[in-house]
Amino acid sequence: MFHVKLPGHDAIARQAGEHLVTHRVRLPRRVVEHPFRQVARRLLLALGLLVATALIVFADRAGYSDNSDGSVDLLDSFYYATVTLSTTGYGDITPVSDAARLTNIFVITPLRVLFLIVLVGTTLEVLTERTRAEWRLNRWRSTLRDHTVVVGFGTKGRSAIQTFLATGMKKEQVVVVDPSEKVIEAATAEGYAGVVGDATRSDVLNRAEVRRARQIIIATQRDDTAVLVALTARQLNRGAKIVAAVREEENAPLLKQSGADAVITSASAAGRLLGLSVLSPAAGMVMEDLIHQGSGLDIVERPVIKAEVGRTPRETEDLVVSVVRGHRVLGYDDPAVGTLELTDRLITIVRATPGTQIAPDVRPLPRA
Repeated sequence: MFHVKLPGHDAIARQAGEHLVTHRVRLPRRVVEHPFRQVARRLLLALGLLVATALIVFADRAGYSDNSDGSVDLLDSFYYATVTLSTTGYGDITPVSDAARLTNIFVITPLRVLFLIVLVGTTLEVLTERTRAEWRLNRWRSTLRDHTVVVGFGTKGRSAIQTFLATGMKKEQVVVVDPSEKVIEAATAEGYAGVVGDATRSDVLNRAEVRRARQIIIATQRDDTAVLVALTARQLNRGAKIVAAVREEENAPLLKQSGADAVITSASAAGRLLGLSVLSPAAGMVMEDLIHQGSGLDIVERPVIKAEVGRTPRETEDLVVSVVRGHRVLGYDDPAVGTLELTDRLITIVRATPGTQIAPDVRPLPRA
């Protein structure tokens, strides 16, 4: 994987290992049994067959002849079992009695077949699994369209995905990009496709099919990384909606210049919510309710319907807080709004119910 540069000694360690590993796509899957456990179980089964065959030969050692000394001991029994099950068959130890030959026919030969099935079956399963994984990856790439790329699977990235899922979006439409392999393993365990790598690199974003993405969420831990990701993503996809989070408010204009359509200042937003909660706990609760999509009150964007054309925002059935007209967002009481037009979009507050899911509009606003 490609690693994000971190300050201090971590940066040096990550840079040193950057050239030794490669990024890759991880698709979600259900693992019934750990691969190492499967291999270990089959090896133990093969070893058990070998021991059983050797003990059978040793028990009937009087019916076998060794060309070297004539007698068959325990070591010779294991040697005979090994060359017999592997179909090598040197012929230096052979069954000479009728009982030994019948044992070879009805016992050792079936054990040999079972032994080969275990070994060959393991090889075929590995090849089949690789072929299946490659087929799934190619099919995933060919069918992925209008999806959401989430850069960073920390607290912000997870919360953004949960908000999308609350509106009815499927997990198959989410691709997570993160430099940490453990983080991507956690994302795939939850049902999301993941790409291990540094999102500031165009080849990593290409593996996430960012060219065909409808929206890109940048939720990195550092503001400078967010700026580089926004620049790279905008260069690869001119029409996608890019939303980014920054820690410092002073970096928001730089991120917008880099191609982000909307920038959320996480530190100042949390601070304002804290201040509002101090001044009015009830108002703070309402704001927190609006932030949590899918429960209580939700804030959504929807188009104006024909029955609402010519009316004012106050005359609609929904509680309208803003009107989107062109690239402008106007307040419901702004004189410039006048009456609603068919091309307008409304920002409304609605009551969320368990049986109702309102998908937000994902069309990017025209860039000023």
